[in-house]
Amino acid sequence: MTQHVIFSHGKDSEPWGRKILALADIARAAGCSVESVDYRGIDEVDRRLEKLLSVGRASASAPVLVGSSLGAWLSLAAAERLAARALFLMAPAVGLEPLLPPLPRLPAIDVCPTVIVHGWRDEIVPCDHALRFAAERRATLHVVDDDHRLHASTPQLQRWLAELLGSLS
Repeated sequence: MTQHVIFSHGKDSEPWGRKILALADIARAAGCSVESVDYRGIDEVDRRLEKLLSVGRASASAPVLVGSSLGAWLSLAAAERLAARALFLMAPAVGLEPLLPPLPRLPAIDVCPTVIVHGWRDEIVPCDHALRFAAERRATLHVVDDDHRLHASTPQLQRWLAELLGSLS
């Protein structure tokens, strides 16, 4: 069965931005089907989450959830309900309570491998939030010399996503 990868963009981004396009190419090259949820025009976090859950429930297999910033938070929030196969989180919006609701219980790391990439120079979500979250979760963490968008790190993102997808087959 073909692995399905679902991308979730950040708060003010778009579903097929430069970073997601580059990562979608990697997923397709790995034999995966890809989809990117369009959250534009939806400001409420709970409505965005419902949209991701709806898309994920239509997947024929347990999806790999790939998200950036708020999209990474949504991927985390949906992981257990969608029985996610893996998580690839870029600059995840963790540790921002009370701006975001508390995350629900997450699937065990051995059930749902988790890779986090965060920039040292992230001006939106401080890097120490990702460090704490990764330590609590025992997730694989890559910290790069980049900002919140992680555009300068696209080649590394592609390599790490390819490694994650390869580990699932």
